Parts: sequence; C-alpha cells; structure tokens
Amino acid sequence: MAFINHVTKQVAIKIVYYGPGLSGKTTNLRYIYFKLDPSSRGELVCLETDTERTYFFDLLPVKAGLIGDYKVHFQLMTVPGQIFYEASRKNVLRGADGVVFVADSQIPLLDANLESFDNLRRNLLSLEIDLNAFPIVFQYNKRDLDDLIPVETFNQLLNPKNLPYVEASAINGVGVFETLKAVAKLTVPAVKKNVLGTEVGAAELAATESRAQEAVKEATQREVEVEFISPEEEETRLRKLKLRTLEEIERELDKLSREFLERSKKTNNS
Repeated sequence: MAFINHVTKQVAIKIVYYGPGLSGKTTNLRYIYFKLDPSSRGELVCLETDTERTYFFDLLPVKAGLIGDYKVHFQLMTVPGQIFYEASRKNVLRGADGVVFVADSQIPLLDANLESFDNLRRNLLSLEIDLNAFPIVFQYNKRDLDDLIPVETFNQLLNPKNLPYVEASAINGVGVFETLKAVAKLTVPAVKKNVLGTEVGAAELAATESRAQEAVKEATQREVEVEFISPEEEETRLRKLKLRTLEEIERELDKLSREFLERSKKTNNS
C-alpha cells in the first residue's frame, strides 16, 4: 500500500520490477535514473546481503506531480531474479502498489519467464493479493536481439487478460519510460481510490497523463550514457548498503521511504 503522510501531503507509490534473472530490471532503473533531472529523483540505492550476487533491490524515488493536493512520488524497486531468492522477492513485494513484469524475449528463456511469473502469482497470493485485481504492466524486453519469442506467444502464456504491455530494449532506452507511464496510469487512480478514498476524475487523470508525457518528452531529449559507465563512476553514483537479514532490509526500506519524504518536504518549503 502507498506510503501516506497526511501532515506533509506526501504520497509514495511503490512499483516493483519483477522478472527472471538478467531480464533487464535493473537496466530499466538505471536508464530512468540517468535520464531524469537530478531534481526529479533521489539516490539510486542498492541493498545487498552476504549471499546476494546481484542487487537485492534498487530504490529510486521519482517525483510524479499531484493527486489532489498531495505530492506524489514513485519508489521504483527491483527484486533479485534468481529463483532461489524466494524470501527476498516476497519481502520486496510487500506493500507494492503495482508491478512491472520484465520478460526476457530470448527463445531459450521462455521457461524462465513462465517460472518467474508463476512465482510472482504465488508470492502475491501468500500476501493475500489477487493477481487479477492488481495493477500489472508487462514489458517484453530485449526486442533488439535475434530469435525472439513472438509477442503473441507472450500474451497467450503470460497475459491472456490483455493487460498493458510494452515492447522494449531497455539497454537502449526503448520502451522504458513508456512502461513507467503505463504502470503510473494504473496505479495513480487505484491509490487515490483505495488510500485517499476518492475517485480520479477524467479531467484530473488527463492532466496527470499530460504531465507524464511532458516528463517523458523532456527526459528522452537528454543525451546521456546509461549502461556503459565505468565501475569507478558507478561506485560514486550508487549508494550501497550492506545488510545481513531480511528484517534489517525491511527496516532500512521503511527508513529510506521516510527519509525521502522528509527531504522532499524540506525542499518544497525552501
């Protein structure tokens, strides 16, 4: 559920990027991070344990306009893709407002996509979340490669309900912001209705979409290098936190959420 501070009029909507290992989840977040103006995003944070060989998850708060008189931020996170990090993925999913399922389009990885999506379904069920009523956007990534799974096959096996989907090449930035816009369109009305207790009117939703389109247009006009940065440069831009247990990670996530909203409050008042 979205993190609400009714005193400071702040809403943080949690979006989780889910999918098999190396499907492009972290690449999406890196692209968004380097494309956005620094004033519109927070730190890119990596939480990791002794046993993780990749990111535990990334926390990337992005300013996203208003719902009524509440300032909205998205907190974008990834789960570890390796199937044996079951507890990690379930912990990150807790409290999510929406999911982007990042599928790897390479034919040999079809089974990995299906296994990961079934894992998502089971984890949501264990959290008492109905997959059929939950905001989900599919991103069919790596469409720039050869020997690809047809989009029709993905839709038949993963997306028979015809939910929003985006064809993407995240390493080149193709479809990255379109995916973010699609999941925002699903989650913003749901958060306003379920958390704030009001419906999003057509005019307000249109205004929100217009702001999102302008943000996408402005961001995609910036010329930046995203994927091919040196390890030394990444170390200076990525904040890494070494933790030991899932309980520590859960506490750190809550702390990061509160710290970000508090910083936003100070920035808005200055």
